Amino acid sequence: MFFQRYKVFKATFKSLTFFIIFGRFHSLLFMKNFSEILFLLILLVSCKKDYEIERSFYYWQNNSGYNIDFEKVEELGTKKIYFKFFEVDYSETMGNFPFSKNKPYFWREKAEDSLTIVPVVFIKNEIFHYNNEKDLDKLADNIVYLIEKYHKEAVTDRTELVFDEIQIDCDWTKSTKEKYFYLLKKIKTRSNKTISCTLRLYPYAYPDIMGIPPVDKATLMCYNLIKPLTEKNKNSILDVDELEKYLKNKKKYPLHTDIALPIFNWTQLYKNNRFAGLIDIDEKSIASFARQTEPMWYEINKDTVINYDSYFRKGDQVKCETITIDELNKSVDLLKKYLNIEGKTTVTLFDLDSKTFKIRTNAELEALYNRFLQ
Repeated sequence: MFFQRYKVFKATFKSLTFFIIFGRFHSLLFMKNFSEILFLLILLVSCKKDYEIERSFYYWQNNSGYNIDFEKVEELGTKKIYFKFFEVDYSETMGNFPFSKNKPYFWREKAEDSLTIVPVVFIKNEIFHYNNEKDLDKLADNIVYLIEKYHKEAVTDRTELVFDEIQIDCDWTKSTKEKYFYLLKKIKTRSNKTISCTLRLYPYAYPDIMGIPPVDKATLMCYNLIKPLTEKNKNSILDVDELEKYLKNKKKYPLHTDIALPIFNWTQLYKNNRFAGLIDIDEKSIASFARQTEPMWYEINKDTVINYDSYFRKGDQVKCETITIDELNKSVDLLKKYLNIEGKTTVTLFDLDSKTFKIRTNAELEALYNRFLQ
């Protein structure tokens, strides 16, 4: 409802702006003040952006999404979700195999809202060290087959629902790019769909080294910029200065580039200075049995068990990373400044889960999307 009212207000405001400027322009014709006429013409043209923003979320949880507050998703005017269907790994005994499989059964319930689901497949970069082209041909077949299987199972009673895009997520390297690009081409041929891929900031900034993936479009991932222990005092989810380093003074990327931004928080556990995993606990809870040693970092005071499944030993270290709205706003401003945003650009927020609307209000997310158009 709020989104619809906003659109009406925006259209009304543009119309009023036009008539005010036009009225002023008409009177100036008789004054022959051509410099002011030129200024107002420029102002009139600048009222309209030459691109539009499509609102989207990533869904990366290993369940079917029934714990999502879709009413708030709809209030934001979001009509697209990039939904992780499965991940692909390799073992000597199994070869390439899917895991963390996920079926979007909620799709049929949301059909009347025209919610578009884009299947996403995460592929571990290491698999390319063990696959030749023949293996990758078979892998492409299996990926497309499993996506179509999950799609059919999810919409058996709403067969008119279709998907026209598949996104592949992979942190490819210089040594694996040729095999990865080969796989992308095969998935395109097998599926006959629009193929997009994720694009980290390093390959975005250095396409001469990392290559340009053979896809229809890419999504620039503006998060997870820093390895947690390489620069311990920086936020590894999003550091605005680090983001600007990659964006600044770069040439136009040769693919249409969508955008992904982080709206999540996480807590990292370290044992003996080694990363031991992510834990589902917030900073306030950590502070109740740990002492803060420096910004974001805590040291456990005593052996503690939380929720019967998270065990902390005295001396363990915890890093609590959060993203502020101010940091997100600064990131949007950098993207508007440096990135060539054009046409219909999808802005996808990572990620959608049961906590999303507990740590972020709809008003905050609405303002974040709208900032691209200001």
